Amino acid sequence: MRRFIASAVLAAGFAFSGAAAAQTVGIATSNPGSLFHNIGTAVANAANKGGLNATIQPATSPNQYIPFVASGGIEFGVANLQEVNYALEGEAWFEGNANPDLRVVGLIMPLREAIFVRADSDIETIADLKGKPMVDGYTAQNTILPQLDAMYASVGLTRDDMQPVQVPSVVAGADAFIAGDSVGFIFAHGAGKVREADAAVGGLRALPVENNEETLAAIREHWPVAFLVEVEPGEAPGVLEKAHYMAYPQLVFTHANAPEDVVYEMTRILHESKEVMAETFPPFNQFDPQDMVGDTAPTEYHPGAIRFYREAGLWSE
Repeated sequence: MRRFIASAVLAAGFAFSGAAAAQTVGIATSNPGSLFHNIGTAVANAANKGGLNATIQPATSPNQYIPFVASGGIEFGVANLQEVNYALEGEAWFEGNANPDLRVVGLIMPLREAIFVRADSDIETIADLKGKPMVDGYTAQNTILPQLDAMYASVGLTRDDMQPVQVPSVVAGADAFIAGDSVGFIFAHGAGKVREADAAVGGLRALPVENNEETLAAIREHWPVAFLVEVEPGEAPGVLEKAHYMAYPQLVFTHANAPEDVVYEMTRILHESKEVMAETFPPFNQFDPQDMVGDTAPTEYHPGAIRFYREAGLWSE
């Protein structure tokens, strides 16, 4: 984390001293192999092609870098909406550390998530995990435990029903699975680490959730912004048949004191760069620029983003 802060401060030190198009900006992400590293890389590539000089600055997880963005230590970050909302109000693992200066740039494609097991195992449902060794702990990535709780709750289970295999992060959890220490791991569909695990064990199965109101209500007890999405077979590693999975909004965010012109430019670039971002990270094919404005309460949009959305006809008051 000290290395992350030092490099992020260096990136921020280039500062905003001229026209937005000439600026160097940092984008905070999680570690290589993670979904948010892939997303941040795609956003940075689009920003560079669009006129902003952008560099990514990885840390272990969003719960480390979200407060750093909020303090102005780096200009932008990528994360999920639930965690940004928790950080804004100082709730959950941010208790006692509110970050009121967090602001939204724009919603991007939803994060679609699953528990993955070996395709050749006898585990076909989340309920089949009961009593088996499963990844747990996530001391460096607090956001994962309530997501695991949500998936287990969808079939009436809890983490206490598993044999815990302690890991610090989702990347470490996938490594524990590859090593045979855990029968499964939680990760986002389409992430590079999932493809690595798929190749390492000769194929994955993504465990689905039932598509009904009762299941969604149980999931939302632990992850309030969740919804269910249908994924087609072959669309991502581990999806062997058409099925539903838990999903939730992701976003690019900034801080209240970020210069309006720079946030405006980043918002414009995101809106105009779906193809560029999808070339870097194919899940951006799920991104709809018309959906960049949505309900993000309690976190508000940055004025620079609002200015662009008004010009694009996407903002109404």
